[in-house]
Amino acid sequence: MNTGLIRAKTALLSLFQRHPKKITALFSALILGGGGGAFAVVSLVPETADLPVRNVLEAVEPLPLQWQADALERQPISLYRTETTRSSDSFESLLKRLGINDPKAAAYMRTSAEARSTLLGRAGRNVTAEATAGNKLLKLSVRWNPEDDGSFKRLVIENHTHGFTSRVESAALSTSSRIASGTIRSTLFAATDDARIPDTVATQLAEIFAGDIDFHRALRKGDRFSVVYETMEADGEPLRAGRVLSAEFINNGKTYQAMWFQEPGMSKGAYYNPNGESLRRAYLASPLEFSRVTSGFSMRLHPILNTWKAHLGVDYAAPTGTAVRTVADGEVDFAGVQNGFGNVVIVKHRNNHSTVYAHLSRIAVRRGEQVTQGQNIGNVGSTGWATGPHLHFEFRVNGVHQDPLTLARQSDSVPLTAAAKAAFAVAAGTMRKELSAAATLQQASAQ
Repeated sequence: MNTGLIRAKTALLSLFQRHPKKITALFSALILGGGGGAFAVVSLVPETADLPVRNVLEAVEPLPLQWQADALERQPISLYRTETTRSSDSFESLLKRLGINDPKAAAYMRTSAEARSTLLGRAGRNVTAEATAGNKLLKLSVRWNPEDDGSFKRLVIENHTHGFTSRVESAALSTSSRIASGTIRSTLFAATDDARIPDTVATQLAEIFAGDIDFHRALRKGDRFSVVYETMEADGEPLRAGRVLSAEFINNGKTYQAMWFQEPGMSKGAYYNPNGESLRRAYLASPLEFSRVTSGFSMRLHPILNTWKAHLGVDYAAPTGTAVRTVADGEVDFAGVQNGFGNVVIVKHRNNHSTVYAHLSRIAVRRGEQVTQGQNIGNVGSTGWATGPHLHFEFRVNGVHQDPLTLARQSDSVPLTAAAKAAFAVAAGTMRKELSAAATLQQASAQ
């Protein structure tokens, strides 16, 4: 055999033994790329594992930190705080709650007509302050909503090099939606306070379900509610609550749902249940306007006869002067004094129905007057056979006393028009998702 050929084979064999992986890859590339003339080139350098390893240790000096601390010290820091005005506020007390100690700012505010008219004696206005690290005022912004026109007012007080200045501006409100849930432990307002829901939203809840739930005497411990409502924001800060968009109330195990819907082409909207039936019924469940003051009152024992009078009517304990409303459209059949009822109003409705409102401190209607559902007809008092302020309410059908709540729930409601049902179905689907999210939020917070 040729000596040169032998040497070549020996060299190839030695090369294959030292680099088996690379040689295999090279032949594979030649086979796969041979038809198109494409070749892969594989480096025949030694493998990484075969290279020598060397440890290198170097001392690293940390950068000096003093210059960084000095730079932070020179950097101005602004502190922000938000508060709500109180009717009893002075400029000093407001600034103190905001964490500001600045006599010059308080002195300027006392001389500013804009600051005096905007802040003194004005409760519930949103205030944001920007202050230095030394608690000196840099900027004060006060926001309020004088009219329901989609805008808000803003008083701005700023500290410049030449002194303080002030100006009043107008800007557009932004609208967003919020979801919340709660559980009744004592009263509705206690539950909404726990859930940080504004009082105006709680009152709307009571009005929305006024045809199904008597919030003065039918609430039960453990009742639950979820609500989606609008909030009006000024500069990103909540300024006031808007309309309730959808709500769910579980009362004594029964679920009631509502959503706001405005039919296309209609100027006004209304609340409907998921089946498209209006929640405005012919009769309200309660004759008392619901408020924080009356939410804690309940059915009471008759103070003279010492017996429950629920079989003839319902007694609502409430402070003197609480507004009393008619539960349905009708005509005033009697307005005056009547034996043990004291000052009393009797309203005649359709289908031989009538309602009685007794022990009033004031009568606001006269006989023969036409009244509409929810209209004020007088105020709670203690006239007649009453030792304390309360309203005695009766619902009569053909002269026979009936349970007002039962009749309210049985009264007719107005359904949607056929043309609006498709749009309503889409809105109702969104409502269900939102209320489900609100309920999930409550479960998560409870855990």
